[in-house]
Amino acid sequence: MAYFLISVSNKTNLDLCIQHAIAGFTNNVSGLWTFFEIQRGDLISFLYGARVFNLYQVIDKKAFRNAENLPPAWLPITFKTSGKTYYFPFRLFLKPIRKLNESMVRPEFAYVAENLLLRGGYKKTHFHADQTTLHAVSQMGDVYTDIITPLNLLSYETFIPKVTWNKNMINIPEVFKFHELILQSLIRRYLSDANILQTFFNEIGKKDLNGNDFEVLGEKALPEGHVDILIKDARPVGMSRKIIVEVKINNATVNDVKQLNNYVNEIGNECILGIIIAKNFSKRTLEEAKNKKVACCTYLFRDINVNSSYTFEELFQKLEINFMNVG
Repeated sequence: MAYFLISVSNKTNLDLCIQHAIAGFTNNVSGLWTFFEIQRGDLISFLYGARVFNLYQVIDKKAFRNAENLPPAWLPITFKTSGKTYYFPFRLFLKPIRKLNESMVRPEFAYVAENLLLRGGYKKTHFHADQTTLHAVSQMGDVYTDIITPLNLLSYETFIPKVTWNKNMINIPEVFKFHELILQSLIRRYLSDANILQTFFNEIGKKDLNGNDFEVLGEKALPEGHVDILIKDARPVGMSRKIIVEVKINNATVNDVKQLNNYVNEIGNECILGIIIAKNFSKRTLEEAKNKKVACCTYLFRDINVNSSYTFEELFQKLEINFMNVG
């Protein structure tokens, strides 16, 4: 199970989230990405004002039509630059586990705090925390005993969000254009299976690694940028081995290889390898990777029709990742 800290935009919305044990995400690609990322059974906390609130387990997730008319009375989000206003069609229903109100300025939150600082604050909808953070949070505060006020949403119509490659089929929030963030989420979930991860390690020449020893996390910020996926020791002892993954929705370039290699060097000796997963690679790009600490993999979706639309689960079942031997 994964653990996420969910950013909340204001105190009114935070209070409503806590009162009703519910989380909501906006009708844009970031909201959809978060909704896809977090699965039933995962654990979450709310993040607001540099403080972490409560620990919950996700017991259900649904997408609702006409979100602007739904309870609770969350304040919509309006961006000054675009003037667009966003509501919250994507919902998580939560089971409270622990009650806590903790400052981010604690060593236990260092993994997420570093991401927060390097990413410039709350511009992200969510932060994927590691298992070390989850173990610490599981001992904070007290067992949750407050009364929750459940919402009655049975009379509202739901839908299953989809993605498409055909721009004429886009109908937000029900159908979005396929986006690199969605691809990242699919690949992270794919590699989170220990057996698949072990096969992946074997194919990239890392047979000495045990898939059960590692966790697969979402975006990790670095001083010079960020990587899309971080594979790291779940329970580091003495050292914390890392593999960083860059995801490219289109073909990888020579500059992509150079940038990823820079990230590998920036992390240092604990970074075993950098991996690029892309649609394809030119001979020149593969040659560049051959001389770096970078492995190349391609992704594809089996039996895909670019003029159709697919749910996240349908795409996940069709996803395939293949290692490219660069000699």
